[in-house]
Amino acid sequence: MSVTAWAAKGAIESVPLAFGIIMGIIGLVFYTQSLPHRFWRRFYTLLPGIVLCCFIPAFLNSIGLFADGIGAQIYAFSAGYLLPASLLLMTLSMDVPKLLGLGWRALAMFFAASLAIIVSGPISLYLSKQVAPEMFADDTLWRGFSAVAGSWIGGAANQAAMKELFGVSDDLFGVMILVDATNASLWLFVILLLAKHARKIDKWLKADTSSIDKLIVTAQNYEQAHERPAKLNDLMVMFGLCFFVVGVAHWLGDAIAAQFAPYAWAVQYSLASAFFWMVVIITLIGVLFSFTRVRRLNHVGASKMGTVFIFVLIAAIGMQINLAGVMSQWRLLLVGLLWMSLHVVIIFIVAKLIRAPFFFLCVGSNANTGGASSAPIVATAFHPALAPVGVFLGILGYAVGTIGGYVSTQLMRLVVG
Repeated sequence: MSVTAWAAKGAIESVPLAFGIIMGIIGLVFYTQSLPHRFWRRFYTLLPGIVLCCFIPAFLNSIGLFADGIGAQIYAFSAGYLLPASLLLMTLSMDVPKLLGLGWRALAMFFAASLAIIVSGPISLYLSKQVAPEMFADDTLWRGFSAVAGSWIGGAANQAAMKELFGVSDDLFGVMILVDATNASLWLFVILLLAKHARKIDKWLKADTSSIDKLIVTAQNYEQAHERPAKLNDLMVMFGLCFFVVGVAHWLGDAIAAQFAPYAWAVQYSLASAFFWMVVIITLIGVLFSFTRVRRLNHVGASKMGTVFIFVLIAAIGMQINLAGVMSQWRLLLVGLLWMSLHVVIIFIVAKLIRAPFFFLCVGSNANTGGASSAPIVATAFHPALAPVGVFLGILGYAVGTIGGYVSTQLMRLVVG
């Protein structure tokens, strides 16, 4: 019996076992990554550990090793508890004045990425119509791709707003989620691969990386000057405070979202999303903590623990990627791939023109296409000290996602309607 046939029988239906497997994968990746042997050095130069932590679970899921719903349960826990915990731990560790000193190029690349998505969608649909006009016999597709626009500029809440706003059917919405997730994951995979070569790309872009380098050096010097071995008391205080704040942020997020839920305009602008408010609240609390003695938790590894949580989330994301089913909707996937490719070309041109660092390009782009859940992951791939940049830009994506998605959809309607 082949591995795929064996796995297809639902070999693993236990959530604890599935979680144990992905944690074992993460541990094995980090263990081999630390080995001094030349083979492992070259291997991880080509395939960074962060990529393997995502795509090994994706491969296992694609061959059917995990029963349906297992990955979703682990992701729900990771996104609900570990993601906000990591955002808090990383944000409280940051140096806000130094972060704000990154300059105008960070915001410029974010909005350039948003505009690139807005215009690339209509262009992609127009070109696709020239090749396969039968796909556009009615107004179904441009309405369906509104969900992709909402997600790639904002996030899941903006995507849901587009679904309701343009009347996307449940079946088509499911297909668009596949188009969204597959192409966004592919671009994330490319970003994580290229992050290792950021210096070479920055040289090609003629980028000014001084502000980023200063932030990293400041973070490293601060850590070296204040870091000390963690005691049990330190860890208990860290975890107690961290998850208490996570719980409060969830509660407040639910309460605030409920106040906006009756208003259609609030739903369109993600103000009725509990997740949106939870991320905003947890980030604001982290920023406030960074100005107080609570920041000293980083002396005992707060940012490192936040990075641990991020890697668990990465593996959980991988468990929801189905590489085997990608080709079933290949034409729509190609439209999405064209859209994403145009987006990437445009932001590279903008980065070249304004001499923006590759880090700003990647985080600005992923803050749109991935949102607050993956933008910190991208930032961490460059350096853990940069994670808060991803947090802030990811939140900004939620704020502009519905407006940008609406504009992009109207342009799509004009070119193929």
